[in-house]
Amino acid sequence: MLTLDSSITNLNKIGSAMAGKLKRIDIFSLRDLIYYFPFRYENFSETTQIKNLKANTKANIIGQIELIQNKKSRVKRMNITEALISDESGSIKAIWFNQPFIGRTLKPGDYVSLSGKIDNDFTGLVIKSPEYEKNIIKYPEGKKSVHTQGLVPSYNLTQNLTQKQLRFLISQVVKLIPLVNEWLPKKIIKKYNLYELKEALQKIHFPKNLKEVENAKKRLGFDELFLTLLKSQIAKTELNKAKAESFQFKEKETKKFVDALPFQLTNAQKKSSWEILRDIEKEKPMSRLLEGDVGSGKTIVAALAMLNVSLHKRGQSALMVPTEILAEQHYNNLKMLFKNTKIKIGLFTRSIKKINSSDEPIKPNIIKKEISSGEIKIIIGTHALIQEKIKFKDLGLAIIDEQHRFGVEQRKALTQKSGNNKTVPHLLSMTATPIPRTLAMTIYGDLDISYINEMPKGRKTIITKVVAEEKRKPAYNFIKKEIKKGRQAFVICPLIDISDKLGVASVKEEYEKLSKQIFPNLRLSMLHGKLKTEEKQEIMKKFKSGTIDILVATSVIEVGVDIPNATMIIIEGADRFGLAQLHQFRGRVGRADEQSYCFLFTESKSEKTLERLNALAKYTDGFNLSKIDLKFRGPGEVYGIAQKGFPELKVASIFDYELIKTAREAVLEVLRDDPDLKEHSLIKEKLENKYKIEYLRS
Repeated sequence: MLTLDSSITNLNKIGSAMAGKLKRIDIFSLRDLIYYFPFRYENFSETTQIKNLKANTKANIIGQIELIQNKKSRVKRMNITEALISDESGSIKAIWFNQPFIGRTLKPGDYVSLSGKIDNDFTGLVIKSPEYEKNIIKYPEGKKSVHTQGLVPSYNLTQNLTQKQLRFLISQVVKLIPLVNEWLPKKIIKKYNLYELKEALQKIHFPKNLKEVENAKKRLGFDELFLTLLKSQIAKTELNKAKAESFQFKEKETKKFVDALPFQLTNAQKKSSWEILRDIEKEKPMSRLLEGDVGSGKTIVAALAMLNVSLHKRGQSALMVPTEILAEQHYNNLKMLFKNTKIKIGLFTRSIKKINSSDEPIKPNIIKKEISSGEIKIIIGTHALIQEKIKFKDLGLAIIDEQHRFGVEQRKALTQKSGNNKTVPHLLSMTATPIPRTLAMTIYGDLDISYINEMPKGRKTIITKVVAEEKRKPAYNFIKKEIKKGRQAFVICPLIDISDKLGVASVKEEYEKLSKQIFPNLRLSMLHGKLKTEEKQEIMKKFKSGTIDILVATSVIEVGVDIPNATMIIIEGADRFGLAQLHQFRGRVGRADEQSYCFLFTESKSEKTLERLNALAKYTDGFNLSKIDLKFRGPGEVYGIAQKGFPELKVASIFDYELIKTAREAVLEVLRDDPDLKEHSLIKEKLENKYKIEYLRS
């Protein structure tokens, strides 16, 4: 008998290969499948007659197959399936790439429902790589449509997993939704006009209309915010009981350190540094969020805090970052900043272990020994800092960079490594994700907040342009001229492998095109998540040294990568990313005094899409862009594939102030009456399970 905790392998038609694909997107059980939500919906509620179709729109058509054949493309050596579809108003050609089985599945005379993008080629209108269903003549009568009509859910995928496969599997497990336990008290559900959990889960996957989507989002978003805020309030209570080491301000040494810097601190950096230095003087543990836009100089502020901790006999600092590339970059930057001191610095990731005294890769047991003895004063690392058996002697300061990439339990795990049972480390979280003060204080009730709201002097505004398909050539010519002057460029692509269904450039495909057709005389390389760590490091090393002119990459370069000589960034399929992430990408250039440029390439002709992208050209600060991004998110979007949400938040938005306020009110109401959650065992169990799973999967 199937239960919510049954393995996905118990589901019909899931073999080991399919199970492996699902595990790559963290689906292990049937419960995981139910809680794997769509990121948006394609609205095919209306069927369009073929004669009324328009190019550059998405549509559903129903017709009969007149002809269908498979053939080979001479140019790219791919399989092409072509079909002629007719209804009472006319005919249109349908094309699928590298799916020859479609030519065997569909036959002349079959009635089909097709949904997809309508394009224009030299033969006229064509529907490319559409979703299809056989034997559906009219909707909603007849055979029920899952893939091509009504509101069709779209899910995040992994390699060789299709929307059709995932929808089919989810349609099988929704029958288990009645087994899901309701954990919110009935009075809260009623007071805040929320869906029952079972109804929300059903409607988020297969809604009849957008109103049902909104109501499902409201309930599921409320759940996420409620648990996040509840955890935050409990953490605040625990923090008030804890004690930390006091690190007195070393004025003479700090002044000497600042005077030796090759740049001047901004007023915002000075203010933030002083707030942090005052905090770590206290025996009450600091819990502060340092927020600053891309390139605003958060690292030097953190370095001043690490300096003051390291100058005490009992004082170590740990800096945890989300990627190995960023960890090594921080390590190299801190080595330079502390080169005139005797402070020992270590780098500890899953594949790299270094100490600045030798700077050669060393064995794990050696660096672990020097951390536990207190010889290494500053340690930079990834998740490995909390996942491997590292013991600190006196961890006085824990710093989390890009803190929204880490869950509550991961942050907690680092702060529990103080080395003794009497104190906990001071905690400094850093983020470039723009969160207004009122929202940050609401979401992170346990954190004080410092803002770096000005950029270093001498930085020029990055010139940002939206580039339509017909304007590519002039943009490429401009890039060639800049590279001849000695500059470098990033090219960002949304995907790694070719995906006709999404219709966006992939790294491999784009690299081939640029290196052979557009920039044959330049030096190009590509970077993506499937490369081994050593390969990524070697590529970044070459790019930084200037032996690569153009780096074609996925979003792996989004956070923190610093190449001062890179003055251009080209973003392919820019309409596929949220404004907040585009702004993060843009921050990879403009890191020095030279004029920098950001080119947003898009094939879209949609007025709304172009208006959204032009907002990036108009605004330079993340706060405005995040607010605009939220405004452009339509009712058919649960969370964008490019939205870098917090680990705790997949459905809720950090800018949905009304829902945040509502959830906070509910949390305070529950804790006021039952601070230990003795009478709310279901809430307590839900809270513990959520953060335990999040931590284990980090």
